[in-house]
Amino acid sequence: MSKLKFFTCLLVLQFTYNHPALAQSKNIKNDIFWNTSDGTPIYSQGGGIFKFTDPVSGSLKYYWYGVHYKEAENYRQDHSVTYQRNNFVAVTCYTSSDLVNWKFESNVLTKAETDKHERTYWVGRLGVAYVKELKKYAMFVQHGNGVLITVSDSPNGPFVWHQKISMKEMIGTPNTGDQTVFTDDDGKSYLVYSYGQGRHKIYVSEIGVKDNMVNLLDCTKIFQGAGREGNCMFKYQGKYYMAASNLYGWDASLAYYLIADNVRGPYLPANDMKVMKGAEEDYAHITQTGFFVNVKGSKQETVIYCGDRWANFAGNGLGYNQWVPLSFKNDDLYFNSLNSWNLDEKTGEWSVAHDNNFVKNGSFEADRKAIPSHVKPVQTELTGWVTQVIGGNKVSLDSNSSPVLNHANTTEERKIVIGERSLHISDKVAFERKVSQVISSTDFVELRNGFYTLTAKVRSMGNFSKLEMFAETNRKIKKFQIKNNTSWTTIRIGKIAVKNGSIEIGFIAKGAANAHCYVDDITLIKSR
Repeated sequence: MSKLKFFTCLLVLQFTYNHPALAQSKNIKNDIFWNTSDGTPIYSQGGGIFKFTDPVSGSLKYYWYGVHYKEAENYRQDHSVTYQRNNFVAVTCYTSSDLVNWKFESNVLTKAETDKHERTYWVGRLGVAYVKELKKYAMFVQHGNGVLITVSDSPNGPFVWHQKISMKEMIGTPNTGDQTVFTDDDGKSYLVYSYGQGRHKIYVSEIGVKDNMVNLLDCTKIFQGAGREGNCMFKYQGKYYMAASNLYGWDASLAYYLIADNVRGPYLPANDMKVMKGAEEDYAHITQTGFFVNVKGSKQETVIYCGDRWANFAGNGLGYNQWVPLSFKNDDLYFNSLNSWNLDEKTGEWSVAHDNNFVKNGSFEADRKAIPSHVKPVQTELTGWVTQVIGGNKVSLDSNSSPVLNHANTTEERKIVIGERSLHISDKVAFERKVSQVISSTDFVELRNGFYTLTAKVRSMGNFSKLEMFAETNRKIKKFQIKNNTSWTTIRIGKIAVKNGSIEIGFIAKGAANAHCYVDDITLIKSR
């Protein structure tokens, strides 16, 4: 190697080392708390991303608006505690040119502004539309028992109180169930929302001007069926996709959708939503539907699902914003539940990152209740996992005999393991059980050949004649023998040679009555 090339390599390495954010500049990593480019925390829940022209630079930018709750700060500092309140601080605004590196602009709507007009209680989902007739940016916000409209001369804010409208005359309830703003290719914007009680109807209303005030111009009902929330919409290759979540409070759920050729419908299947394939194994990466972003690059268009994880109010893991790329097969949606992936905003291309954790529901937070559960969602299996009872009590909805498959982590445990729940392998009688998950390549995400490392946090007590973690691939099994330890301990199986795009991981336990094994935070990551 010449001296010139040698010193050039040294400079590149030094630059990369001194600027680690640049080395990962296109990486989107879920299951963590996000920061801006200068390292300050991002607080943006229940919002949306829109493309507006920056009034200073004159260039198009992504504008991300969302709610900052005081509890988001508290949970980020100490995620061993789940908070029951939701104290509004402000609506925040962040900007980006690549959807990865974000800059905080300002608190564009403050509590002081809203309290000038009416005492602020609940401030929820929101979105922003440009109203060309008035040359104003209008923010539509769930606000108490109505819809608050605030306006600004700039997308950077500040937004000020414009008017608060009741939806009663339009739909029969003063408030919306959940709502987002969708802007079509022609520049028209719409409020997408559900009925305020029961949320079993979904509507679309065009945003415009009435009596020189920003308002909703019309109302079209596009769905009536099961209760839905997290209503949001996107357009892809001429089709309109309407998405929503189940009514599980702050908890995650399946992701549903409808398709139409017109923004006002008809949407199919009529009054009966499809489930996004790929979202079933971990309840949409432990989120509710939030909003979508279309990345129209030079090589392809990618639609990003932006899910809200209400961890501060549900205790279900780390991070509030979980973003994954969607894939399409004909008109059907596929949810690529990725922990880490790369995006090239200029080309629109995406790829799985080298440090992606391929385990679904590896921290067992998709199931917010004790499983088996008698209440919605009624289920006898942990999401994404298969429990095989070889000996002992069967898993059933009979709470007197069935073993409970998950454990409620204590506050002290949550300082070590993530979230409120962990896997629980136990029974009142002598038992033998296998809990496993098969991870395979999909049409859109390849489990590439190579070496992988499987890790988990475990603690156990009681009499076990067999207790092991295993990984089986290509008819070869590697095992880790788990020893009793009342403290959480990290265990690991390394150099797992994956071939043919499939691996089964899991735990096998054979124990005496009331022996216990707890498992949390399972990862399967490819070695570089």
